[in-house]
Parts: sequence; structure tokens; C-alpha cells
Amino acid sequence: MLRLSVCILLACVTTGWLLWAEPQQRQALSYLQANFDESAIRRYHAWRYLIEQQQSQPGMEQLEAVNRFFNLFQFVDDSVLWGQEDYWATPIEFIGMGAGDCEDFSIAKYFTLLEMGFDIQKLRLVYVKAVQLNQFHMVLAYYETPTAVPLILDNLDGAIKPATQRPDLIPVFSFNGQQLWLNRQRGRAEAIGSPERLPQWVELLQRYAHPQQRQGK
Repeated sequence: MLRLSVCILLACVTTGWLLWAEPQQRQALSYLQANFDESAIRRYHAWRYLIEQQQSQPGMEQLEAVNRFFNLFQFVDDSVLWGQEDYWATPIEFIGMGAGDCEDFSIAKYFTLLEMGFDIQKLRLVYVKAVQLNQFHMVLAYYETPTAVPLILDNLDGAIKPATQRPDLIPVFSFNGQQLWLNRQRGRAEAIGSPERLPQWVELLQRYAHPQQRQGK
């Protein structure tokens, strides 16, 4: 937790940023203040500081910083956190809890990179079969070009690696805010429509856009 504590300490010195924060950011902070303790507020400030400080850095540095930041959070099943079998938390909910499952790690990284200015077409949330765990899992993939081997951001393996170096993951389907793909075999994905076909995704976007709809603890 040392690195996260350093980020939080640095965030605390940027005391003026709330005066010009976007309305959605202020709403998110109000939600956290109403539903969580002070540690959640510190995590939120550290997250905003991360975004502000990394926007001018090289792409790979940004990927590593975001992956490292969220991988410090705890892994906890949805049934424990939310009392549901499969709940996709928004980044704000994830930050509030300081914990979540694999979807929450990947979704938080996805939205953070988008806010840093990453092209949405280069990012995909990928639902995979984790071979060693014998269970389904979610990771974030970054494509430098449409035909490039993607880099995988994962909470199970903290090192960002090309997909070719992750034989323990078998892709099932992937999506971003624009498209849904079905992986029929390794390295080949077929576009099958809109991500609106995923109800968890639609519900998450509604809560992310409207803080008052977010769940508390």
C-alpha cells in the first residue's frame, strides 16, 4: 500500500482543483462523501491526481500507471460487496469500496484511460477463460493498431504483457463503448453488434452518468 499512500499524499497538496472540477466530478465526490468513509475520498483524490499528472506522459507510461494504481485495490466477490452474483461497478463505486472483482478492475482502467485521452478504438474489455483458475475473468486489452497484438492489463498478473504471452487466458468475447466482438478462436474476433446487448454494461453507463443512481455500501 506504500505506493498508493504516496499518490494520496501528493493528491492532498492539489487543494485548488475542486473549484473548477466538472459537475460530474463534483457529483461523484458528493456520492462518495454520502456513502463512504474518508479513505474513499482520499482514493478519489489520488485517482484524479493520477489522471491529471499522467495525461502528458507517453502512452506506455500511462498504461503502466493506471494498471499499477488499480491493482493495489482488493479483490472481493460481488456477493460480498453488493449482495449480487454479478454486479459491474462504476469506477466511482469501485473507488468507494476500494475493492471489487475482475470486471471492476478492468472497467475502472478502461474509463480512466479514456479520460486521459486514449482512443476508444484502441481499448477493449475482454471476457476470457482463465485456464489456471478454471473460471471466467475480465481483462483490458490495448491495441496500438487495429491489427497489433494487444497488450493485456490484468489484476491477476500485474505485468502488462502481449496477449501472445498470456496462454493462460482464452478470449470469449470483447467490447468497448462502440462495438461487441465474439472470439471464435484465438486472435480472430467477429463483430456481432452493439455493446447494448450486455445489460450489465447498459446499467453501468446509466449509473456512471447519474451519480444519484449509484448504489451505496
